[in-house]
Amino acid sequence: MPTKVVAVANQKGGVGKTTTAVNLAACVAAVGKRVLLFDLDPQANATSGVGLEKEEGASAYRVLLGEGSLTDKIRKTVFDRLSVIPSEMDLCGADIELARADNHLLRAAQALQPVLDGGQFDVVLIDCPPSLGVLTLNAFAAADGLLVPLQCEYYSLEGISMINRILGQLQRNGINPRLEILGVVMTMYDGRTNLAAQVVSEVREYFGERVFETMIPRSTRLAEAPSFGKPIIHYDKYSSGAAAYELLAQEFIGRLGL
Repeated sequence: MPTKVVAVANQKGGVGKTTTAVNLAACVAAVGKRVLLFDLDPQANATSGVGLEKEEGASAYRVLLGEGSLTDKIRKTVFDRLSVIPSEMDLCGADIELARADNHLLRAAQALQPVLDGGQFDVVLIDCPPSLGVLTLNAFAAADGLLVPLQCEYYSLEGISMINRILGQLQRNGINPRLEILGVVMTMYDGRTNLAAQVVSEVREYFGERVFETMIPRSTRLAEAPSFGKPIIHYDKYSSGAAAYELLAQEFIGRLGL
């Protein structure tokens, strides 16, 4: 079965995007799938979130500019079946450099192709920057589906309409006709507030079946885990955050037909 590529994206920061990319990747790997986490965010939080140091020259930056191979950038983590293409600060320059290059929106798709052809992964999860710049658009052009984390708060729906518009443009321009929203995951859910319930019900009304059943709770343990370089299931296996991401992983695998 061909490798599935999923971009985890929301141009609004602080919505649990990287937390979702890291923990979903770890939970999907824990149930036996081979996962590549592609950190395309210059902040490199997904890289440190799986216990890797930020190293100069380790990111996809040079490859996106046409030098070398993405396969050489893949690093194993200490977690079974979970590998990563790390990020680092130099990716900051990629938005500007890529904008001047030919086929600048297709660089990530072209770089990923040999990795996909190698067949060593079941799924590639791309952690996008919190913006709709050139790097995020590259991820969209390379992906089969988008996973959009949405915080349970009032402004969350605004960002999604922008993503929908860009998705439509990429489909119409022929840059990625197969791209669709794989799912919306509600994050930072606090069942004690009316607002959270209200936002969830609005999002479900708007997106229907595309909203995952599993909601990710607000959790101190989830917030602590990255500082130990561990996904939540390896940091506190019995926490509410770990349980939520394990359930989300099952839904995610089902949707991808893995």
